[in-house]
Amino acid sequence: MTRVAAIDCGTNSIRLLIADVAADGQSLTDVVRLMKVVRLGQGVDRAGQFAPEALERTLEATAEYAALCREHQVEAIRFVATSATRDASNRDEFIAGVHERLGVEPEVISGHEEAALSFRGAVSVVDPALTPPYLVVDLGGGSTEVVLGENAPAAAHSMDVGCVRMTERHLTADPATPEQISGAVADVQAALDVAITHVPLAQTRTLVGLAGTITTVTAQALGLPEYDRDKINGARLPVDAVIEACDALLSATRAEREALPFMHPGRVDVIGAGALVWREVVARVRDEVAAAGGELTEVVTSEHDILDGIAFSAAARA
Repeated sequence: MTRVAAIDCGTNSIRLLIADVAADGQSLTDVVRLMKVVRLGQGVDRAGQFAPEALERTLEATAEYAALCREHQVEAIRFVATSATRDASNRDEFIAGVHERLGVEPEVISGHEEAALSFRGAVSVVDPALTPPYLVVDLGGGSTEVVLGENAPAAAHSMDVGCVRMTERHLTADPATPEQISGAVADVQAALDVAITHVPLAQTRTLVGLAGTITTVTAQALGLPEYDRDKINGARLPVDAVIEACDALLSATRAEREALPFMHPGRVDVIGAGALVWREVVARVRDEVAAAGGELTEVVTSEHDILDGIAFSAAARA
């Protein structure tokens, strides 16, 4: 076993996984798995740089994660930063702050590598009963990655649509107006139009969704009385049930979303936009598969994602 720490710093949250990775690099055992909503990407879509208060929140969380890494005596750390950091002009300040607190330099990875790491994490525990090729979709705060493959990515693309970006750009009312929703849908569909030139969505046999928006939509579809990772992970839901859950979250007021027992407080204001993105992706994949003569009847949710992929990659480097 190699004990590693994987840190995924996205637009909305920063997450830590301390895990023991098996010698063959094919499986891992969780030691610590944490998530904090720090909204690093606050205002980045508009201003093109990190807000001082967003940097402060994120670096404070980084210092807490550094203490846990020392406590659990990790042998290797990999810190990955994604969409918001790719877009921010003052990323050097962030990189220096992380290095000072953690002792390693964060890697600002491309959307393509983000997709590959997400795919690696998801397929590491995929149910062997599911039919490949898998389309793995990682829906984040600033970007959404789509990657198609069986044992490894065959095609991948990163779209600049996510729950924070679409909220700040379009869904500013409570609840969102029809005009705002139409604007967000147009953005997502335009992004999907580009995505299908890189990734043949019609070849999908199993659609796998990852990350907080999708797990929250799944909790809504399942009617959970609390957030339950074990019930969400591996859930197989009819396409229509997923779309219905997305519509419910999109049309709800902030107060209604806040009252949901499975809702993380840091997702309340952005889950409507995230649900809209997921609805459009699921419907588009279903339609592309149908146009090619196939049928997509269900959607699979995985709690294993880019964080697991980062952990595997950290162990391989150790």
